[in-house]
Amino acid sequence: MSYEKVLQAHKVVIGTKQAVKALQEGNVHELIIAVDADQKVIAQVIKEASERDVPISYVDSMKKLGKACKIQVGAAAVAIIR
Repeated sequence: MSYEKVLQAHKVVIGTKQAVKALQEGNVHELIIAVDADQKVIAQVIKEASERDVPISYVDSMKKLGKACKIQVGAAAVAIIR
C-alpha cells in the first residue's frame, strides 16, 4: 500500500537527513519508513514526525522502498511532500 503512495506522489524527499529537514520546514504530508532500516538511522526522523503529528507508514523493505523511488539503492525513509 505505501509503496503505491510513493509511486503516486508528485514530490518526495528520499533519505533520513532530507526527511528531517523537510519535517522541520513543515512540508511533509506523510512519512514512509522501512522497518529493516537501522533503528539508529531512523530514530531522529520518527521523533520529528511524531512531534509534528505527521502520519508514519511502515514498509517491509529498504530495497523495495528505494525501487519505488526509482533509485538504485535502498531507502530508509521517504517523505511525501505537500
